[in-house]
Amino acid sequence: MMVTSREKTTESVIESLHNVAEEMHNKMVKGIAPTMTLPVRTKKNIEFDKKLGVFKYGKKRSVRDATSLRSANQLLRALHIIEFIEEMIDNQKSSTLREMYYISEAWGNGKFSTQNESNNLAEDLEIVTRCMREDFKLRPEEDGARMIGNLTVNERNRKGDWMRINARDDVGDSGYGVPYNVESEKLELVEHDVDFIMAIETGGMFDRLVENGFDEEYRAGLLHLKGQPARSTRRILKRMNEEWNLPIIVFLDGDPWSFRIFASIAYGAIKTAHISEYLATPSATYMGITADDILAYDLPADDLSSKDIEALKAELTDPRFSDGWWQNQINMMLDLGKKAEQQSLAKYGLDFVTDTYLPEKLTELGLT
Repeated sequence: MMVTSREKTTESVIESLHNVAEEMHNKMVKGIAPTMTLPVRTKKNIEFDKKLGVFKYGKKRSVRDATSLRSANQLLRALHIIEFIEEMIDNQKSSTLREMYYISEAWGNGKFSTQNESNNLAEDLEIVTRCMREDFKLRPEEDGARMIGNLTVNERNRKGDWMRINARDDVGDSGYGVPYNVESEKLELVEHDVDFIMAIETGGMFDRLVENGFDEEYRAGLLHLKGQPARSTRRILKRMNEEWNLPIIVFLDGDPWSFRIFASIAYGAIKTAHISEYLATPSATYMGITADDILAYDLPADDLSSKDIEALKAELTDPRFSDGWWQNQINMMLDLGKKAEQQSLAKYGLDFVTDTYLPEKLTELGLT
């Protein structure tokens, strides 16, 4: 399997940032308004890339130029961010996105109005520099995943030393906490003795599988997604799939929001379509909860809310859900008017999920 590599040196990152600032400067010297051209980031502008096997931004573009006050302020903020990132790299520091938002208080007219504005500009710089947020030493507020299973990694600690960690023998029941940066300069995948990785949406279900010893009985690596997965979570799934050639099985709630979680794992998220080839795992398999499961297992289910229905109808026109299986699942859920949680399987007892449901599903996938 081809491994998607993205080695970036500190020098190349800084050079890429300098190129953005230099281009703006050169235009101003010539009396031309600086501009920044970016893809339109909506579901109407994502297209399937056959070569990469993921969804990327299409050809629609928007241009920011300094002829309008709003765009000029955005370009000014971009320059402030470039300076801030370079200072962090030079001082071997990192910052949360939230910290960068508050640091902008000292930037005068460059001050951010909202957190989303700050986050979006960081993504804009990723696009124009072809770097990633992790290269900029920017990290999210949310924690990454936690993993448990016979998986061994080397993690570089804050002193620069490598620590060898086995996610079964060297951790407690909460598992190994995945760091925000899982690139090879920070995290090495050493060895494993599992047959597949199961990514699990909820903490309650992750803990149930750990308590029941599912990882050992079925030679599985278990990973808690913590809802909508962080970038580091999606990236480590991608790396384990490519570097260890492990199947990725995704076990989620049965609702439109969980469908979108799977889409971000397998096809690429709309918000990060510029780096889908590094974050998405096209061969990932959605195991459940499916709309069929609600009927087949007679699961306790809740009525779809108006927002759920709106989300499902939007997914029918989302290119990531265009294949027949997804169209059937979404329409079936709309017809049922119901959604179900993973933990609704407890209707049949605490061991039903590990003794019956998951073994049946894994057999269907040829993994038992």
